[in-house]
Amino acid sequence: MPKDFLDLEATPERLHALADAGILSPDAYGRALHLAVASPARPAWRAFLSTTLMALGSLLVLAGVVYFFAFNWAELGRFSKLGLVSLGIAGAAVGAWRLGERPAGQFSLLAAAVLVGPLLAVYGQAYQTGADPYELFIGWGVLILPWVALARFTPLWMLQLVLVNTGVILFWGQRMGRFGSNEEALALVLGLLNGFAWATYEHFANRKVSWLQGRWMPRVLSLMALMPLVGLGVLFIVSRYDRSLVVGVSLPLVIGGLVAIYALHRHLHGELFLLTVGAVCVITLVTTAVGYFLMEVTHAEELTLFILPLVLIGEVGLAVYWLRHESQATGVSEET
Repeated sequence: MPKDFLDLEATPERLHALADAGILSPDAYGRALHLAVASPARPAWRAFLSTTLMALGSLLVLAGVVYFFAFNWAELGRFSKLGLVSLGIAGAAVGAWRLGERPAGQFSLLAAAVLVGPLLAVYGQAYQTGADPYELFIGWGVLILPWVALARFTPLWMLQLVLVNTGVILFWGQRMGRFGSNEEALALVLGLLNGFAWATYEHFANRKVSWLQGRWMPRVLSLMALMPLVGLGVLFIVSRYDRSLVVGVSLPLVIGGLVAIYALHRHLHGELFLLTVGAVCVITLVTTAVGYFLMEVTHAEELTLFILPLVLIGEVGLAVYWLRHESQATGVSEET
């Protein structure tokens, strides 16, 4: 089902189209245009600054906790270390419980989830458990999973995904190397994992889940999914002897991701950030292919230095023209 037009942002382009169609009178068009481009009201600025400063303050406090233990590690006993971190987790968890779903409560829960990692690290160092680094991140993710599932807070879900990615990377380097698995297979796994997370987010956002309506997280997820796949695509193009199935399957996956981006853009009536990401992916692959053809097939090394910049300039120009055409077709401002 297409997105309800009443849910779309009132951009100047859309208002101009309504005025041209006779739906808005000149007075109504002027009033609507004034409201569309007006600066946010004072309460909106206050809420934005409060949330932003709260997030920055939480990050600084968490960084301070980590540096406190790093600086005073030799002077503190094992019980002091474990007790201080546990006290911080308990205090943050109680604060999240008392503050509820307000931003302060959500950031308190995020702080409690982040402090679980230092607690596991302190325990492992104090008692020399011999655990591998990937076990720390996997255990960290498992312990905070109930909080993540119940919080309905996208930064907490992003923390969980980062822990999963880190655990997979460390596990691959420490365990899978003995079975002959290489970095190309790891990149494919990360691309599929983050792509699944991206598709899941978009599915539930389309189901009108209220706390999944923000667009920052799917944009980050798209980068996390496409970057390793595009890297594999570049490797497939430039490699002479390592064009294996693992590397080659990345190109169909990238094409599938680009098709999904365009379909999502049309469904949302404007998602220029993802379109720009897709255009950058295409430019990267095409430029690599042209450079490989000139360098390895025609052996025109000197001519490549002249042709490749022209190709890149032409690709960027076409991408800008196409993005502007799409912004006009969907009625979304180019700053979106």
